[in-house]
Amino acid sequence: MGSFNRRKFLLTSAASATGALFLKGCTGNPPDPNAAGTGTSPSPQAAGDISPEMMPETPNIKLGYIPIVESAPLIIAQEKGFFAKYGMTGVEVSKQANWASARDNVTIGSQGGGIDGGQWQMPMPHLITEGIITNGNKVPMYVLAQLITQGNGIAVAPMHEGKGVNLDISKAADYIKGFNKTNGRKFKAAHTFPNVNQDFWIRYWFAAGGVDPDTDIDLLAVPPAETVQGMRNGTMDAFSTGDPWPYRIVTENIGYMAALTAQIWPYHPEEYLAIRADWVDKNPKATKALLKGIMEAQQWIDDPQNRPEVVQIVSGRNYFNVPPTILESPFKGQYTMGDGQPAIDDFQKGPLYWKDGIGNVSYPYKSHDLWFLTESMRWGFHKDAIPDFDTAQKIIDKVNREDIWREAATEAGFTADIPSSTSRGVETFFDGITFDPANPSAYLQSLTIKKV
Repeated sequence: MGSFNRRKFLLTSAASATGALFLKGCTGNPPDPNAAGTGTSPSPQAAGDISPEMMPETPNIKLGYIPIVESAPLIIAQEKGFFAKYGMTGVEVSKQANWASARDNVTIGSQGGGIDGGQWQMPMPHLITEGIITNGNKVPMYVLAQLITQGNGIAVAPMHEGKGVNLDISKAADYIKGFNKTNGRKFKAAHTFPNVNQDFWIRYWFAAGGVDPDTDIDLLAVPPAETVQGMRNGTMDAFSTGDPWPYRIVTENIGYMAALTAQIWPYHPEEYLAIRADWVDKNPKATKALLKGIMEAQQWIDDPQNRPEVVQIVSGRNYFNVPPTILESPFKGQYTMGDGQPAIDDFQKGPLYWKDGIGNVSYPYKSHDLWFLTESMRWGFHKDAIPDFDTAQKIIDKVNREDIWREAATEAGFTADIPSSTSRGVETFFDGITFDPANPSAYLQSLTIKKV
């Protein structure tokens, strides 16, 4: 696995002090001036108040997003004029058909008809940078901010109610592993894109309960609409999914929620803003202007009084194109779990964007990047490209630009919310396992089910 220099990681820290198309209408519609969410820039606001030394090199950028709650900061920054406030009057937020399309579009860039960056599951920016998921075509990316924490869960088909397939599945492990003997097929689960966030969440959940996701079940990347249909007709058993699907799963009798990711790993890192490195290097002031707009949007979204307006905006036909009622409960932290489990009514367990129970959400901790790459090693993903922790740290140092986030936050006056270190410290999961970013090999050694 190679040596990992604990002191090097700590010094580095101190020195710097999903999916496929699954929501109706996500192919896009002609802009409707009367609909919430047109996807176009509002009139410039306060552009004359920007000092010459902070004026963006360009007001234009094309950012991709997937219509799930993780994308809310991009949409709100656009619709509420936070981008325009800092001179980014030509921002285009572009709905992507699925994660594969987003990957392909950032590879060609906006000049080729694609995008410059946007919302990503992790560690997609690192994998794109190294050419791992782009057929060897290396497209350097910079991770610039975390967009959200939480907002995901594990949905289970109704045929498994009463079997103990909930947060802790250890007592249901034999039922899951023996499913093939009684049903003629393995227990089948799905996520939206391989080797990233939603794949990792469901893998961790299965493995924590004693189920090997690579041998005991069938775990596949399947479009959400196809997955949901499979749950309806009894051919799909579980689904790693994000809001607003947890609400729809239960209210439409598709299944129940076995667990929220907020229960599996409270205040976990979720999806991120990442942009092509060549765009950032060419436009450093514009990059910081974008970040300031997103930071303000994240703070605005986290005010409970603003959540009803957030729902109205993002549910609009040119963004998510769903009834607002589907988003109201998740944005309040309210989840009906099903299968006899108590409902959750806790704002802190819903999606959060600027602050959570630990600290700042928006800041991109390098220690979280390390967990994602450690989890990649755990499951034997990309062994040639990421063979050890030293290699992983080099990739992180190249891709993670938390220094730009710090500069933007300082210029915007958000100094009280700037973390003191690039490490958030020891992370604790629901099964008692801990991840110490200063000693990731100990984390791997503590795991019973792994491929390394």
